[in-house]
Amino acid sequence: MPMVPFLTRHLIVPLHERLLGRRTLAFVEAMMHTQWLAPDDLAAMQRRKLRALLQHAHANTTFYRRRIQRTGADLVCDDPIAVLRALPPLTKAEIRAHREEMTWPAVPGGLIPAETGGSTGEPLRFFLDRRRQAFDQAARIRSHRWFGVEVGERELFLWGSPIEWKRTDALKRFRDSLFNHRLLSAFDMSPARMDAYLDELERFRPAALFGYPSSLALLAEHARRRGRRPDLRNLKVVFVTGETCLPPQRALLEECFQVPVADGYGSREGGFIAHACPRGGMHITAENVYVEILNDRGEPVPAGETGEIALTHLDAYAMPLIRYRTGDRGRMGKGRCACGRGLPLLESVEGRNTDFLYFPDGTIKHALSVIYPLREMEGVRQFRVEQREDYSVCVKLVPEPSQNGRTKEIAVRRLLPVLHPVSFRVELVDGIPVTASGKYRYVVSHVRPSAEIVAPEGDRA
Repeated sequence: MPMVPFLTRHLIVPLHERLLGRRTLAFVEAMMHTQWLAPDDLAAMQRRKLRALLQHAHANTTFYRRRIQRTGADLVCDDPIAVLRALPPLTKAEIRAHREEMTWPAVPGGLIPAETGGSTGEPLRFFLDRRRQAFDQAARIRSHRWFGVEVGERELFLWGSPIEWKRTDALKRFRDSLFNHRLLSAFDMSPARMDAYLDELERFRPAALFGYPSSLALLAEHARRRGRRPDLRNLKVVFVTGETCLPPQRALLEECFQVPVADGYGSREGGFIAHACPRGGMHITAENVYVEILNDRGEPVPAGETGEIALTHLDAYAMPLIRYRTGDRGRMGKGRCACGRGLPLLESVEGRNTDFLYFPDGTIKHALSVIYPLREMEGVRQFRVEQREDYSVCVKLVPEPSQNGRTKEIAVRRLLPVLHPVSFRVELVDGIPVTASGKYRYVVSHVRPSAEIVAPEGDRA
């Protein structure tokens, strides 16, 4: 039985955060103010917080003490941005190898173990602290307020991470009911299960729907095929994250649910990095995240140019992740959003580094180069493109029952101009499983590109 939103907002959530020692709601109110600061004022705030983080990391962790000492930097006098850029980017391999040396055991509130699912199946284990958790949660609450969704209003999650499902015991379900949250699995998306999900949506009547765009689009397409338009009179917004929301998916979600679709970008290790506002600008949570876009040499590139996203969480004191290489690619936006917020813009997130196809001559093609021709094919329900280490490509298609028998031939003809001269084959399969994290990966490459390979200009659009 869902709680009355007023009780959740004014009693349950404040009590929960106080018991955990988190000042989440105070941070929310502060961030509702700081979002309107001028960009220069936000940049000054970032510099202050970055200097404090670097000084902390130097004083309390052996890993960063060595790293910073090698630069010869003066953490009191030198520009903290210059100090940051003198440090080498941090890799996942380094985190796995030096986790204990990067950790501050005396952090107030104690160390909180956390892990990512890992797209390769190998989890990344790290530590959080209460202050960082509170800032991440505050950023999430603020993004909900942008769309009129307040703490305590009902939210339904169509999610697939086993990290959440491991926690789905009686206590977790009880807590979700107090918070007015409902969690549905994105792993099982059979027709019967999707019928049940549509029924549950109408019973629960959430104010917000949250999930992977691929899973939500699958549910919306199922509703359309069933001739159902769910009665969701309380729904205000659909939040999508974890994957790139492709234009046809967005159009389908807007048609089905009749509300705005808003993108979010974050990760367990990186925090709540950026979120779209109602005017469409993807605002970086500048109060607690410093974002860089790096080239293959680890150097920042100007706004508008594509590179790898590197993060420094300014409130992660238990285990600082300084210049952490996310493996995602994107570019910073120029100028300011029409909404008037001073928060900087992340113009695009183009996907994981492995969401590109690599060719022996050094050419890189974005996943969309194969997604577009496959997506436009009639009679294809699902697809996945996998590139092996020898550059060869296997394309798996799930055909509609009504497909005319020429699906494979048409796919080969469409893909030949894109994949030539790489060897590839097309297979028709009954289904494509999600990855270990519950996400649908349209394109997966196992090729390890050399540092000299850079994306051609044509793929930066």
